[in-house]
Amino acid sequence: MKKSGKIKGDLEIKGDLILDGDLEVEKWIDVSGSIECNGYSIKAGYSIKAGNYIEAGGYIKAGDSIEAGGYIKAGDSIKAGNYIEAGGSIEAGDSIEAGNYIKAGNYIKAGDSIKAGNYIEAGDSIEAGDGILAQLWIICKTNLKAGLYIWAGIKTWSKLEKGDDLIECGKLENGEIRNGTLKETGLNDSKKQEMLDKAQELIDKAEELKNKAKDL
Repeated sequence: MKKSGKIKGDLEIKGDLILDGDLEVEKWIDVSGSIECNGYSIKAGYSIKAGNYIEAGGYIKAGDSIEAGGYIKAGDSIKAGNYIEAGGSIEAGDSIEAGNYIKAGNYIKAGDSIKAGNYIEAGDSIEAGDGILAQLWIICKTNLKAGLYIWAGIKTWSKLEKGDDLIECGKLENGEIRNGTLKETGLNDSKKQEMLDKAQELIDKAEELKNKAKDL
C-alpha cells in the first residue's frame, strides 16, 4: 500500500507499506510486511513496527519505539524516544539514538554517533563514525569501533552495580574508552564469521528484492 503526507490517528497495514513521499503519522505505524520509504523519511508520534525490514533514504523517527523483524536502515538518522530493536542489522548514515536500549541480531553501524539511555547490544559488530555512549553496558560479539570516544556505565538514576559499565567485544578495533570496563573475548574463527556476515547480507538483500518483486 502506498502512502505519504500527514495521517491522523494510527496506520495499520497487512502487507507492505511503500512511501511515495515523506510520511508522518500522529500515533503508531504497524505493518505486517516491510516498510520501503523509497528515499523518503518516516515519522510516528508513537511507535513504528514492521514484521520485515524498514528502509528509508531519509530519517526514521518515533516518539516511542522502532522495531523490525528484519533490518532497519536509514540514509539519515534513526531516533526513538524508547527503544530500537531489529532481528537483523541497524544502520544509519547519520546518528542512531534511543532513550532506552538499542539491540540488533546482527551489526549496528552509524556514520555519526550511537547513543542509548540504557544498553547497546549487537549479535555482530558495533561501529560509529564518531562516539558511542550507553548509560549501561555495550556488548557485541565481534569488532567494536568508534571514530572518537566510547562511554559505558554513565548511570544517573542509581549506584553502579557489577556489569553496569561493561564494554564487551571480540576485539576493540578503534576508539578511546573514556568510561567503562573493557572485556575482549577474542575473535574465534574470524573467517567463518566473515562468511556468516556476508551470508546474512545476501539474505537481507534477497528478502528486499522479493518484497519489491511483489509490487511489480
